[in-house]
Amino acid sequence: MMKKLLMAVAALVATMGFAFAQVDVNKADAAALDSVKGIGPAKSKAILDERTKGGPFKDWADFEMRVKGVGEKNAVKLSEAGLQVNGKSRDGAGEAKPAKPAKAAKGEKADKTASAAAPATAK
Repeated sequence: MMKKLLMAVAALVATMGFAFAQVDVNKADAAALDSVKGIGPAKSKAILDERTKGGPFKDWADFEMRVKGVGEKNAVKLSEAGLQVNGKSRDGAGEAKPAKPAKAAKGEKADKTASAAAPATAK
C-alpha cells in the first residue's frame, strides 16, 4: 500500500515538472509542442511544416506572421503556457490584466466622478 502511494506521489511530481517546462518552438518536436496547452496535433504540424519550409523563427512577430491561427492574443496565451521563441517569452505574457470597474446595482446610476480628481477646496 505504501509503495503504491509513493509511486502515485512520484508520478504526480514528475508530471508537474512537464506542465511547467519551457518549450522552444525552434527546437521542439511534435510531442514537445503538443505538451503546451493550446497546441494540438494540427497546430504542432503547422508549426513544424512552417519551420521546415522557412527556417527557424526569428522572434515572436515572425512566428505570429508565419503560423496560421496564431495572433497576438493566442501568442500571449501560448507563451504563458510555456512556449518560447529563441528562448524568450512573448512580451505581455504573464502581466496582470487591469481590473474591470464594478457595475452599478440595478436601479442605481454608476458614479462617473469616482475616477475624476476631487475638486480643490478654497481656503
